[in-house]
Amino acid sequence: MATPTNGQAPTAPSNSFRGRVLSRGTTPASVANIANIITVIRILLAPLFIWMLLADDGEMGPLRWAAAILFIVAIATDSLDGQLARGRNLVTNVGIILDPIADKVLIGGALVTLSILGELWWWVTIVIMVRELGITLFRFAVLSKSVIPASKGGKLKTVVQSVAIALYLVPLATILGDWMLVVNAVVMGVALFLTVYSGIDYLVQARRVNRKTV
Repeated sequence: MATPTNGQAPTAPSNSFRGRVLSRGTTPASVANIANIITVIRILLAPLFIWMLLADDGEMGPLRWAAAILFIVAIATDSLDGQLARGRNLVTNVGIILDPIADKVLIGGALVTLSILGELWWWVTIVIMVRELGITLFRFAVLSKSVIPASKGGKLKTVVQSVAIALYLVPLATILGDWMLVVNAVVMGVALFLTVYSGIDYLVQARRVNRKTV
């Protein structure tokens, strides 16, 4: 969630339940606004999605398809809540914290569960999660001193990660053949590369910003 770009004067992020829930404006937004509600729903969907995957236990049955669809719908709301927050000036401190947490819970939950099921190498999951959690903690640590904007590489990384996980979740190999397993692995490899590269790029940017503020 970022500064509004619709020409309205931004207000300081709020921590109060009083304020705007859906409407545009320059007055403080409620922490229970529509953008934050969507973010919380995304977090709450993660346990259900994980349960479906584990209950299917690699059988690629109806629960697997339902879990895949649920993941795709949930991850798509990441763009929706961000657009609402920026477009309607509904940015809050709570939203700034919850938004990346929601992404990490959903993506992390998917990766760990796929590894538990033996469908994804554990080292891939570990590398991605170390990067994601490390950068998130670092971002919160420096948030009061400086703000490092999300790079194009970081945004592309999130998109490719989501596509790669969705490909692993949707059992297309049972319909199209085992060659889809190769496609899945290649796309996940690209996601892994972008994950590491964008993490290094973020730290480089943070160092440059720190030098300018010292």
